[in-house]
Amino acid sequence: MDPIAHTLIGASLAETRLKHLTPLAAVTLILGANAPDIDAVALFLDRDTSLHLRRGWTHGILAITVLPLLLTSLMVGLDRARRLFFRRHAPPTTVRSLLLLSYVSVLSHPALDWLNTYGIRLLMPFEDRWFYGDALFIVDPWVWLLAASAVVLAHTRSRASVTLWILAASVSSVLVLTNELTPIGAKVTWSLGLGCLVGIRVWRGAQVCTSRLALTSLLAILVYAGGMVLGSTLARTQVQQWLAHEGLSARKIMAGPVPTNPFARDVVVQGADRYYFLRVDWLATDPIRPHDPSIAIGDTNAIVEAALTAPHIQGTRHWLRFPTYEVETTTNGYRVIISDARFSRRLRGFGTVHVELDHQLNVQ
Repeated sequence: MDPIAHTLIGASLAETRLKHLTPLAAVTLILGANAPDIDAVALFLDRDTSLHLRRGWTHGILAITVLPLLLTSLMVGLDRARRLFFRRHAPPTTVRSLLLLSYVSVLSHPALDWLNTYGIRLLMPFEDRWFYGDALFIVDPWVWLLAASAVVLAHTRSRASVTLWILAASVSSVLVLTNELTPIGAKVTWSLGLGCLVGIRVWRGAQVCTSRLALTSLLAILVYAGGMVLGSTLARTQVQQWLAHEGLSARKIMAGPVPTNPFARDVVVQGADRYYFLRVDWLATDPIRPHDPSIAIGDTNAIVEAALTAPHIQGTRHWLRFPTYEVETTTNGYRVIISDARFSRRLRGFGTVHVELDHQLNVQ
């Protein structure tokens, strides 16, 4: 998920009264919810290295064990410095509470990231295997709205904070309401949700029990995410039945989320030699239909096999889930274009690599 979602989840956890367990509890929860994304530094490196490092070591079982210990140590050191230089008589943090909060918040991060189609390597460094929840789009406005509800109501006591939240709501609304993929119903629901938050803040103000609202919102996110997982499972089953009725077979099926629309799924079907793209829309009169033109997978011949050994694409090679291979003849040999059908239709260039080979199939 995106950093905004992780941050709001950490802040919502703090509003469930967990922030009262010990000093620096809220900071710990927010930092812990984002801690596994320290591998984002790889984004400043070349693309293949980024794909090799992202959602790996820092998102795996070893990091989930170690990161809370490091975060707790950091918070204890920060607390000592705070009391030494600024607040000598402030109560010290409770190490046991900080450790508990660190584990809760750090665990929330891979739980959310697993829900995407991008994937996560949960067993790193012991096994470099990708896991996919195929349930939530990487930017999900409904997670934003639910996770922000209690946080907004708890932190709109000053004019500056109100201004910042209005700015955040405006920017997010532009993203949701101007997106051509957002159905009318979703736009109306988003607008009503924001309107309800504003109305509660204006008419109820400080009377709202934010801790109860935060707990309810987090439970709602859990139910929503669970429903999205079940929806993707149902979509795969329905597509399998549809393919059987059409006399087609599938080696692999991915039923992924559609931005802002929980009642639809974007489906990739791997056939014998082509990828087929379907749309499952439970609100449509024709719930399953072809969506985009099919594309050839490409043969894994000697040229492609040689390209796959190129040192500069090993991160991409391991990240590929629905790979496509295209071979072009050049004056010096061959150019092999490798991409992933998950993203190549929507995000041109993302995950796509070119490998140049000479006539003897040596990587140039």
